[in-house]
Amino acid sequence: MARKSDEPFFGKQGVISLAAFGNNGEMPQVQLPIFPEGVTPITGELAFQCDTGKVYYFNGYLPVFVHEERDLATFRMFTSQLVINGNATQAEIARAFGVPLVTVKRYVKLYRQGGVHAFFAPPKRRAGHKLTAQVCQQAQGLLHEGLEVPEVGRRLGILANTLHKAIRDGRLLPNVKKKYI
Repeated sequence: MARKSDEPFFGKQGVISLAAFGNNGEMPQVQLPIFPEGVTPITGELAFQCDTGKVYYFNGYLPVFVHEERDLATFRMFTSQLVINGNATQAEIARAFGVPLVTVKRYVKLYRQGGVHAFFAPPKRRAGHKLTAQVCQQAQGLLHEGLEVPEVGRRLGILANTLHKAIRDGRLLPNVKKKYI
């Protein structure tokens, strides 16, 4: 017998009335939002706590995930998983952690397109448009002639910083200063 919305769960003397049970006699289940002390709620079922350099995520009293407080990639990955799996909304994540909603949306999109690995892949490097293979070859020749980096930059119309960066990255070899005895 289905319970009508206006019938109480409890009958006379605090005994549960049979009318309170569902169609097949099952008792309705109520999940209480019980969390450990000192946590910050994300939803009615999820919460997090920062403690000793780590972030702990809870479903009730049960810890479900932990990562280093400074591990931004793991934070973005896990919060995106919460959204994708339907455990939290993008707005709830943004509100709970104080991050812009557009940032949460960006990383949910990244998760949908690239999965977990997208958060830990090295950033893509753009190919330089000033220091092409031909210009790099000319710069290396001038450096081998003994010219200083600023002078090479002036002759080729390239900033000295661009040439220094190429030297640091190993795309150019620095000039070897001649030693006079």
